Amino acid sequence: MDYYLFLDESGDHGLTRIDPQFPIFVLCGVLISQAEYENLKTKIAALKTKFWGEKKVILHSRDIRKCDKEFAILLDGEVKKFFYEELNQIIEETPYEVIASAIDKDKYLKRYGLLNNNVYQISLSFIVERSIFCLDSKNTNSKKLTIGIEKRGKKEDNELKAHFQKLLQVGTYFVSSDRISSYQTSIHFKDKKEDIVGLQISDLVAYPIARHILDPERANAAFDLVEQKFYRRGTRVYGMKVFP
Repeated sequence: MDYYLFLDESGDHGLTRIDPQFPIFVLCGVLISQAEYENLKTKIAALKTKFWGEKKVILHSRDIRKCDKEFAILLDGEVKKFFYEELNQIIEETPYEVIASAIDKDKYLKRYGLLNNNVYQISLSFIVERSIFCLDSKNTNSKKLTIGIEKRGKKEDNELKAHFQKLLQVGTYFVSSDRISSYQTSIHFKDKKEDIVGLQISDLVAYPIARHILDPERANAAFDLVEQKFYRRGTRVYGMKVFP
C-alpha cells in the first residue's frame, strides 16, 4: 500500500525577527494511505459542492477563521455551524496519522544561535524520521512514500530539496538512509492553486497544534479533535515533537 505525507506550516520559520505573540514554528504532516486519500478527496469535494456549488474553493485555515474571501458565508451563524460540523466529521472519521514538529524559536536561539538557522529543515528531518517509524509499525507491503509540500519560493524549495537529498544519502540519527529509501521516498512541491486536498487538511491541522503549544491551558476544541490523530505507539505519543 502506498502512502502520502502532506506537509504545511503554521508560523514563520525565520529566526531574525521573532513575533512575541507567535514565537514558534510548526510543521505539520498528515500521513495517509492512497486508498484513504481517495476517499478523503471525494468527501472534501462533496463538502465544497454543498456550500459553494461549482466554484473552486481552497480550504485555508486563516480565511476560515476570519470568515474571509469565499468563507464570508460563515458570517451566517447557521451556515458556519453546519460547515464546521461536516468538516470536523471528515477530519475526525478519516483514518490518517498526524506527525508534527514544533520549534520554540526563542529557546532554539538561546541554545544554538544562528549557526544552524533553518528550522524548516530540522522539522522535516523529525517528521520524515517518525513517518518511517509509523510505516514500519504498520507491517504493510508499502514500498512508496510520496511527500507533498506547498511551494514557498525557488530559493527555499531548492534548499529543502538539497536537505531532503541529504536525508536520502545519510539518514537521520535514528533512521538510516536505507530505511528511508526502502519506501522509495520522494518529495514534490505543489502550488496552493493546485487544490491539493492533503495540503489543505495539513493546513487546517497545523494551526490548532500551534495554538495549543503556545497556550496549553486555553480551550481549544480544534486541537481536541486533532489530538486523537497523533501517531502513537501504545499510549505514548510519537506524533508531536517539540524542540528544543
